[in-house]
Amino acid sequence: MAARGKHRRPRTNPLTRGIIAAGTGGAALTLPLLGATHASAAEHQSAPAAAQSVPQAAQPAKSLTYTVIKGDSLARIADKYDVSGGWKQLYKDNRAAVGDNPKLIHPGLKLTVKTTKTDAAKKTATQSSAPAKPAAKPAGGVAQATQVSAKTYANNLDGWIRESLDIMAQKGIPGSYDGIYRNIMRESSGNPQAINNWDSNAVAGTPSKGLLQVIDPTFAAYHVAGTSFDPYDPVANITAACNYAADRYGSIDNVNGPY
Repeated sequence: MAARGKHRRPRTNPLTRGIIAAGTGGAALTLPLLGATHASAAEHQSAPAAAQSVPQAAQPAKSLTYTVIKGDSLARIADKYDVSGGWKQLYKDNRAAVGDNPKLIHPGLKLTVKTTKTDAAKKTATQSSAPAKPAAKPAGGVAQATQVSAKTYANNLDGWIRESLDIMAQKGIPGSYDGIYRNIMRESSGNPQAINNWDSNAVAGTPSKGLLQVIDPTFAAYHVAGTSFDPYDPVANITAACNYAADRYGSIDNVNGPY
């Protein structure tokens, strides 16, 4: 762009040359006028070039509120919305909501996504300043729920328990907040990454994992549809354990020791 600017400035020289020529003879009265005319024409001719040389302003990043859905990861979301800095920047922007482990994001969690894409207003994201729109009815007349209306939960022990309880209520799995919390505190002290590498299960090659210390075979057998298949996922771990406890003890509330 700098090269074009250098080519434009010499075009004003005909006026200067006209004035110099005016001092040499009888053309002194006309040459300045001709020079001025040429200079004016040069300005008009160079105007389009000047307009063309101005670069378009870069699109500013737009801030969107994205609601996590099943199967999401920070890398997938960052790639979908062309986040500058990738998933690491996305995690940095949302660490307070995500927590210390960037792998642990759950359906319903809201993330702030900065994107320059002009078509970023997807079904799963809304501009943070825009109000939620009501669900639209398709031709069949059945209202379809949008991700915007999904209930959100805090990414901490309280939020994990409450999300599990809502899933359990939908699936008919009994259990209470107090029963779940009491057993979590005994089994893992609230650490979703807890693992037991010393008991008989560990010796057999199936260590107990997660908030409610579930072994992999039990997790697979009592996994609840709609939750993660990662046994360390807090919501999936709680829900599977409660499903197991309901089958064996009637409810997680009836569990008061190792189970």
